[in-house]
Amino acid sequence: MAIVNLSLQVLPKIKGDNVYPVVDKAIEVIRESGVKYMVGPMETTMEGEMDELWEIVKKAQDACMKAGASGVMSVIKIDYKPEGVTMKEKIYKYR
Repeated sequence: MAIVNLSLQVLPKIKGDNVYPVVDKAIEVIRESGVKYMVGPMETTMEGEMDELWEIVKKAQDACMKAGASGVMSVIKIDYKPEGVTMKEKIYKYR
């Protein structure tokens, strides 16, 4: 299966304004998964096989709920090519 890039932005619904601790739980799931990833100010981008990344998305949403969210909306962007796509090919000239 081709390597894809998947960007995930979780938008947890919580009481109060401080969503960062809940978002941190989603990022923790991604970090612990072992896939290549990059945290940005608005989303986290992962690199891997589609099925594996979908499972991580589900676990990240569950982590938000376990951290106290009453709901979570997620914005997902996927870059797919049959031959695969990497983060490095997109950003190498900026690093």
